[in-house]
Amino acid sequence: MRPEQKSFRLLKEYTKVQTVSAKKKYSLFTGKQLLWLIAPIVIEAIFSTSLGFFDSAMVSRIDAAGNAGNAVSNVDQINNLIIQLFSAFATGGAIITSQFLGARDNENANKSARQMLMLVLLLSVLIAAACLALNGPLLDLFFSDVRAESPATYAYEREYFYITAASFPFIGLFNGSAALLRAQRKSMFTMISAAISCFVNIGLNALFIYVFNMEVQGAALATLIARVIPAVYLMVLLSNKNNAVRVTPLQLFGGIITWRFDGKMIKKILYIAIPSGIESCLFQLGKLLTFRFVNAGCYVEQRVINGVVEDVNIQANANSIANGINNYASVVGSGVGTASLTVIGQAVGAGDPDQVKYYIKKMFVISFIANAIAVALFMGTAQWTMYIYEYPAEAYPVALRCLYLCLSFQMVTYPLSFTTPAILKATSDVKYVMAAAITSMIVLRVGVCFVLTDDTLTPLFERLFGFKFELGAFGFWIAMCADWVGRSVLFVARLLTGRWKKASGLIAEEAADRLGRAAFAQRTRRGRKIEYSPYSKKHAKKFAAR
Repeated sequence: MRPEQKSFRLLKEYTKVQTVSAKKKYSLFTGKQLLWLIAPIVIEAIFSTSLGFFDSAMVSRIDAAGNAGNAVSNVDQINNLIIQLFSAFATGGAIITSQFLGARDNENANKSARQMLMLVLLLSVLIAAACLALNGPLLDLFFSDVRAESPATYAYEREYFYITAASFPFIGLFNGSAALLRAQRKSMFTMISAAISCFVNIGLNALFIYVFNMEVQGAALATLIARVIPAVYLMVLLSNKNNAVRVTPLQLFGGIITWRFDGKMIKKILYIAIPSGIESCLFQLGKLLTFRFVNAGCYVEQRVINGVVEDVNIQANANSIANGINNYASVVGSGVGTASLTVIGQAVGAGDPDQVKYYIKKMFVISFIANAIAVALFMGTAQWTMYIYEYPAEAYPVALRCLYLCLSFQMVTYPLSFTTPAILKATSDVKYVMAAAITSMIVLRVGVCFVLTDDTLTPLFERLFGFKFELGAFGFWIAMCADWVGRSVLFVARLLTGRWKKASGLIAEEAADRLGRAAFAQRTRRGRKIEYSPYSKKHAKKFAAR
């Protein structure tokens, strides 16, 4: 056999092996498995969003001025800030667990799961105790203007915050358990738990608010109970002996009591959790600050309602409506982002760069299609769905204007600004995500919102330019859209440059792959460098013709 024929045979064999492996390469998740992972997560997000939505909507009917609805909406921003912190720790543990599962290392997967749950539970108990003890000062920190301008709203805020703060340990358990079940591709159970929570909340809201006349206290108590039940349900499921990752209540509480914290594993979790937590909390803090601008005294008006003079903030009312509906419109995009943590995390754990790239592209396609459908649906129905809230009539045109603006931008920017950072987190590139998100939030969201809504700069603008902004809720949403654009640019740029591979360890994998191909080329042509793609039959034919 001539050397050329021998070389071609070797190359043909190599190409055949690569072709067979390429067919099996992307079998980590089949199309059906992706569907059964993503769809329940999206539905779960819808149910979870419904908790705050129905609280605000049902409470908004307590008083005609909308003070109760504004109070629940404001406190939910604080609650979401704290929940984001729990979610960050849950995400850190889930990503590490997913990577261990992808590497088929169940022992370390279980160890990371236990350590994460212990950490989240301990943290949530401490934060709940702090919020119960510092109820008033925390509200003053974020909503001091509300206390001065609308005492009725502030009184409702204190009632709602005090009761819902008691649910934080259960939220921590729920988030941690749900993240671990998703990492095992059991998102159907987390969806069921969210559905239970939602229906319990709606039913108890109706009972406590309208039957027992408990007003905001009733809504808060309903939310507390609705968070306890699913947390217990998921803990029972997680303790099932058939799980690849299993954590029992005895392991959880016994580990905390005896202080069985593994420093090495905690460090791995915190490497992802701390940057994610800082990013998520500061992001939510930015939302709180911008809410405060819209709640400012310059937008408070006195209106006669049912023969009584009431302080009314039409801009805050409109913002509450738009925010509640937009939360629903964005759940699809956020759900795909959550699913990306499991998909990309397991692909990274498998140590296959090509597989990671393949699933990144696939998750983007899914995110864009699903988000476009959701946005189109809410854009077409916003003019009717917003009336589920009961606010002064002047608030609805303002809310609709804000919704049309944000939904138009959301069509393109939301997958880029929220699915992309989830993908980067799954590759452990969390420090860049934190830095980029904080920069965009401070400069664009908070900065632009301050200029467009706050009355501090009004005298300056009037003196220099002869006009003032004070755009209220519309200025808030302009700033949010600007933030989405900024996040999209920063995150997509990072993804395209490929620098995220360093954090994930994929650079080493790619280098090993390149060395393998180079060695084969040396073997086939006795030292002559050959440029070819091992996946291409065309190159094999060209090589044979030489």
